[in-house]
Amino acid sequence: MNADGSTPVLSLKGVSKSFGPVQALSDVDFEVQPGEVVALVGDNGAGKSTLVKTIAGIHPADSGTISFEGNEVTITSPTDAVALGIATVYQDLALCDNLDVVENLFLGREETASGPAGVLHQLDEVGMEKQTGELLENLAVTITSVRAEVGTMSGGQRQQVAIARSLLGEPKLVMLDEPTAALGVRQTAMVLDLVKRLRDRGYGVLVISHNLADVFEVADRIFVLRLGQKAGDFVASEANQEQVVGAITGASGNGGKR
Repeated sequence: MNADGSTPVLSLKGVSKSFGPVQALSDVDFEVQPGEVVALVGDNGAGKSTLVKTIAGIHPADSGTISFEGNEVTITSPTDAVALGIATVYQDLALCDNLDVVENLFLGREETASGPAGVLHQLDEVGMEKQTGELLENLAVTITSVRAEVGTMSGGQRQQVAIARSLLGEPKLVMLDEPTAALGVRQTAMVLDLVKRLRDRGYGVLVISHNLADVFEVADRIFVLRLGQKAGDFVASEANQEQVVGAITGASGNGGKR
């Protein structure tokens, strides 16, 4: 629990991870509050992906503790992370271009309705379509038809579909890996607006990004990793790009720690 009495949705204490002789993370303390956007930044090889994959259960931590909503937890697989309420949207999005929005959202978790005499189970298309429409409407997503094939959509719309899909399990923490990479100005604005709406709806949001302009647009806090260690923790409204770049490169003396 923090000094203001709030409990982080996610808290890491002294987390380390190595791959053979390579120390990817060293004694990292990190947390995300409900209704907070934390940007995770650092050079290539700084440990950003390892940290996210540790939280997501792909690379379980070697040491340290992870707490979720104030309770110490063990995350040894992606199933553990999802069960806790951690959703991850990776850069490749893992969408099926030949399927429409509803089919992508419910792929692998299709809802069924009983057929005649309860013998046949058929997909509850109406229910899934209704749920998809409500979810996209609540998020103010800019997709005109839930029956449009994902392959016909812009990069920004595809990112919105992937984020919406991650929310079906009603997570508490959403992690987004480079959500604006390779997007144009308008598409980027669309995705950043959605990130802000996630925060406004009380989700904890962790965003990995190389784009500091995007980071300062949406983040409440900026956490810098350098060579697998915490190099800075900035309140975004009180920092500037020069300070953050200094922490990323190791050129700053104070590290911006709060």
